[in-house]
Order: sequence, then structure tokens, then C-alpha cells
Amino acid sequence: MRVLIAEDQLLLRDGLTRMLTAYGHAVIAATDDGTHLAESLVSLRPDVAVIDVRLPPTFTDEGLRAAIAARTAVPGLPVLILSQYVERLYARELLSDGAGAVGYLLKDRVGDVRQFVDAIRQIAGGATVMDPEVVTQLLDRNRTLAGGLTRREEDVLRLMAEGRSNAAIATALVITEKSVSNHINTLFAKLGLAPSSSDHRRVLAVLAFLDQ
Repeated sequence: MRVLIAEDQLLLRDGLTRMLTAYGHAVIAATDDGTHLAESLVSLRPDVAVIDVRLPPTFTDEGLRAAIAARTAVPGLPVLILSQYVERLYARELLSDGAGAVGYLLKDRVGDVRQFVDAIRQIAGGATVMDPEVVTQLLDRNRTLAGGLTRREEDVLRLMAEGRSNAAIATALVITEKSVSNHINTLFAKLGLAPSSSDHRRVLAVLAFLDQ
């Protein structure tokens, strides 16, 4: 897999490069600046890009903006955004085009090598992956919607937002896949989305949640 890394912290950038290389991936570019990042993403079209939200020159949201601009030019370009903190706006912005192949992870998650590499693989394959801590904090901040869900529906939504399949959700909650499907259909109904097995509908469900 061809990977582009945009991270201003030298130790983390070098660590990510070494980690991904050790797992057989090719790091085709590693930059510490966001100035020309969007152009690089479009021209190189990596299989997945790992991008810090805040990059020079202003250390605000250059990484995120570059990712959004690149995905506008190349719809579905796989991007994993790294952030130091949970920021709802960034999660919402990433999901807004509904194209999938995006991820939002806290930097602490990089320490779990297997989970991080698995997230890279899922995103490159078109999945949407959100950090469990991000999902937890977003749920805690959005009680308007959560108050209308059962505890089990809330658990299913949380796991959907993490990018898990029905089978993975069933395993995590120790229920059948049929029960998971029923819970998801109920969630779609409560969110005003017609029941569907489409992955895009799963993203829309998370978006509806973030909009509350």
C-alpha cells in the first residue's frame, strides 16, 4: 500500500514511517508542512494519507483543509486524520461528502500498532473509521438524540461510527447479526433514513447524530 504522511512532529512522523514500512507498506512521501499538501495528495494519489489536523504554517486546520480539498478533486481519496483532541467539527467535516474512505483517530491511538494499521487498511478499502473515544465523547455531548435511543441502540450507533461491520457489532455486543440489523433499521427510522443495507446509509446515520 502507498502511504503519504503529513505530520509536523519529527518523532511521530519518523515513527509512523518506520511502523508502516515494517508492515510492508511504502511511504511515498512524508511532509511536515501543509502549504502544498492538497496538491501533493492530488498528484500522488496515495492509497491512504495519514494527516495531522494542525500543520505549519499556522497550526490551525491546514491538514484537514488540505484533505477536504483533495477529496473534492479526487472523490473518495482515502484519508486518515490524526488529532490531539476530540473536535466535533472535524469529525463532521470529514464525513460530510458521504464518500467513505475516511478516518478520525486520536494520536494516542497510534501507540496501539495493530489497531492503527488495521484502521489504515480499512480506510484504504473504503471504510469509515472513527476513534472509539471520539465516538464516546460525541455521544456524551449529544444527549438530544441519545435520549431518544435505547441503550442497545446507542451501543450499536457507537460501534457503527467506529466503522464496524454488522458481524463485528454482533460479536462485540454478544447478540445475533439479525438483532444488529433490526437495531440499525430502527436507528434509521428514528433518524429519518429509509432502512437500507448501504454503507452510505451508515455514514448518514452518524452524520445525523453529529448534526444534533
